[in-house]
Amino acid sequence: MTEARFAEDQQRLRVAARAARARLSPDERKTAADAAARRALGALSPAPLMVAVSWSIGDEMDTGPLIAGLAEAGRACCLPVVVGKGMALRFRTYAPGDRLAAGAFGVPAPLATEPYVEPDVLIVPLAAFDRAGGRIGYGGGFYDRTLAQLRAKGPVRAFGYAFSVQEVDHIPLRPHDERLDAIITERGVIEV
Repeated sequence: MTEARFAEDQQRLRVAARAARARLSPDERKTAADAAARRALGALSPAPLMVAVSWSIGDEMDTGPLIAGLAEAGRACCLPVVVGKGMALRFRTYAPGDRLAAGAFGVPAPLATEPYVEPDVLIVPLAAFDRAGGRIGYGGGFYDRTLAQLRAKGPVRAFGYAFSVQEVDHIPLRPHDERLDAIITERGVIEV
């Protein structure tokens, strides 16, 4: 497959999955976010892990219920920080109520006074996913670089976090694309 065809296929899947996500009503979104958070908390129990959760933006699955659930369970949480174009993400600790600052792309991020940590588990945002662990993000490659770097150091798991309507049959991947270990939706946990 040519590079141009590959990019076209990924963009077509990204647009279709995001359109399906955008059609969900506010009630469907809230119900799904609460259900996905319960499923995620069950999948992450009982080990005491440092869990990286992205702050949801736009019409992504709301990660607020998951972050609140992690805090209620006494679980450590961190948020990603973009440190530069073409670089892996870094992570700073976060607990509900902590102040946030505007980060890259307008995504809230912990203050620079919060310490950097390395997560054991990443809850990864996405535009589309397949059941083989393929993921289409938003085109920056941040999570692919981050997962490659973290996995080179030791075991780390990546869970996609999305609405079930974002599932597609097959996602074409490049050799450097990192697969997810599982996907969490409002309907369940899809183990890869």
